[in-house]
Amino acid sequence: MASPPDQGGITPRSGLTRVLDAFAHGDPEELLSLDRLLGGLGRSAFGMFLFVAILPGFIPIPGAGGVVSGPLVMLIGLQLVAGLARPWLPRFVGRRGPRRHTLNRFRARIAPWLARLEHLVRPRLQGLAGNRAANVLTGLLLLVLGLLLALPIPMTNYIFAGLLLLFALALLERDGALLLGLWLVSAATIAGMALVSGELAQLLGEWIGRLRRA
Repeated sequence: MASPPDQGGITPRSGLTRVLDAFAHGDPEELLSLDRLLGGLGRSAFGMFLFVAILPGFIPIPGAGGVVSGPLVMLIGLQLVAGLARPWLPRFVGRRGPRRHTLNRFRARIAPWLARLEHLVRPRLQGLAGNRAANVLTGLLLLVLGLLLALPIPMTNYIFAGLLLLFALALLERDGALLLGLWLVSAATIAGMALVSGELAQLLGEWIGRLRRA
């Protein structure tokens, strides 16, 4: 049985562009809460949650956007590892979200290439998109990528946020083929960061120290 649409008439199989279009019209200053954005999307809500979570990560200031996006991405990763059927949001997180004008500005910024990309992203190898072991692997990679995004490593915001945007598309469209490619690229990226960044362990220690003092 097909899942019912949410208030905007969106089904879980809708592309990201259609989801964003449904929330495009209205008061630009209106807060679009995560509870509202994820409503009615079923398991595909993980993809939408990830998309909204990485919006601050595209701010080109080391540590500025990542300090918000990183922990949210890690929360999504933990929930995939735990095998949740749909995202669980703490109340204070569910009530938060982007302003409509923020979502629309980002939508306009990525629309030209996102429309072309969505012609390539489609339901494929769906056993990989919904398989328990596959979800664990995706969750583990999101945990590491979220951590890397949260660290103030110069010139890496767009790299990690771009990878996570593709993960969001793959989860929304249940595209197992794209997920497979992202596993390989993410593993190579993480390995490369471990090799070239001698300061990674020091940055991690400083980041954990700031969390403890907060």
